[in-house]
Amino acid sequence: MSDRTSSIILFEQKEVRRVWDAKADRWFFSIIDIVEVLTGSTIPKRYWSDLKKKLKDEGFELYDKIVQLKFIAKDGKKYATDCANTETILRLIQSIPSPKAEPFKQWLAKVGYERLKEIEDPEIAIHRAGEYYRKKGYSEEWIAQRMQSIEIRHELTYEWKNRGIKIRNMPF
Repeated sequence: MSDRTSSIILFEQKEVRRVWDAKADRWFFSIIDIVEVLTGSTIPKRYWSDLKKKLKDEGFELYDKIVQLKFIAKDGKKYATDCANTETILRLIQSIPSPKAEPFKQWLAKVGYERLKEIEDPEIAIHRAGEYYRKKGYSEEWIAQRMQSIEIRHELTYEWKNRGIKIRNMPF
């Protein structure tokens, strides 16, 4: 069984091809598709080529951040295309001067600011999680149980770490 699952998402009625890599536990998106959607370029491959040069000049090394994955093209054949994970895609969006990219840039700036505030005061993150659950319609009782289970899991994994137990995909 393959560790990768392909799918297509739509953004403003345009296709963006993506692949879920179960082994890496992350999505990889077609850079060409995103460039086309955000720029409206009729030659997104050329735009991407120019953008790579610009990013290199800015000191952003793409070599280890880009992977080539095969996607089915409009002609029905599979071709390798440059892909990147969500983090790299968000970085690329920052370098695309486009009115369509601006809402993403503003959102990134807002989220970045919020996370910096949470580093200063971690309690803010706890309150944000509670608000997120409320907006999703969860009851106060459910939220309290969820928060408690997160704390218990944290204590358990901390204890495992202290005893030298290694578990795959754990952040310690």
